[in-house]
Amino acid sequence: MAGKSQSTVTNYGRHLAKLALHFNELPTEVDPDRVNDYLHLVKRGHNTPSDSYFKFTVYALRFAYRIEGMKDKRIELPSIKRSKKLPVVLSQEEVRRLLKAPKLLKHRVLIGLLYGCGLRCFEVRNLKIADLDFDRKVLHVKDGKGKKDRYVPLADMLIRGLKTYLEAEQPSEWVFNSKDQEIKGRVGGDFDSRYSQRGVQWAVNEAKKKAGIQKPMNVHTLRHTFATHLLEEGLDILTIKDLLGHESIDTTMIYLHVAQTDKRRAFSPLDRLYLSRR
Repeated sequence: MAGKSQSTVTNYGRHLAKLALHFNELPTEVDPDRVNDYLHLVKRGHNTPSDSYFKFTVYALRFAYRIEGMKDKRIELPSIKRSKKLPVVLSQEEVRRLLKAPKLLKHRVLIGLLYGCGLRCFEVRNLKIADLDFDRKVLHVKDGKGKKDRYVPLADMLIRGLKTYLEAEQPSEWVFNSKDQEIKGRVGGDFDSRYSQRGVQWAVNEAKKKAGIQKPMNVHTLRHTFATHLLEEGLDILTIKDLLGHESIDTTMIYLHVAQTDKRRAFSPLDRLYLSRR
């Protein structure tokens, strides 16, 4: 709907429903002053993660106003400042340790896809066997963020790992099925047998611990690392934008502040302090 994923629309719906229950009115019918009072209440809330809840309430209202063509009300909503924090990025050595850490081939391939193809968590969960093109060495990412498709390259070592995994596990539709996939046969219908979001997060977190990585990282860190390493290897920013599926180049530009390219690799003055005395 309107370029938003189902999970995003569902999240917006929850926030709008809470606002509607608070006022006992449709969110689009609440006047701006009372909306602002509600937002201040949310911002000061002690029983919710207020910053995140506040942001999603504003985003949900913007979405509802846009759908209803209420431009004036959208303008009156407070602006949301984007975080200026730079993403955490792993080194190549840390990625090598991470890829070796899992005992299960399934988890090694999963992490390989997240890093090697720059996939989002929901994209790796949505991956179907039919999306793998080993002959052309590409992966077809369908219905990414904003419902956009894209192709990303598949590394030779990842193709070998995928072939071994598929032959051993024999998944039926999704590349990564949950352990409860057999329930589908018992209950019938369209039971979703994909690997869960929690399962992906658990696999990455366990690999992080076994690899001895101290940096604060999550599933999305592997996507940040994918983009940064490509930039450091000399790939242009526009191609990286397309591989990531970003709508705007501005989103991709953040990696220019993280990557250490040969052209402008930073160094400490301590590295040069005693060179002239040697």
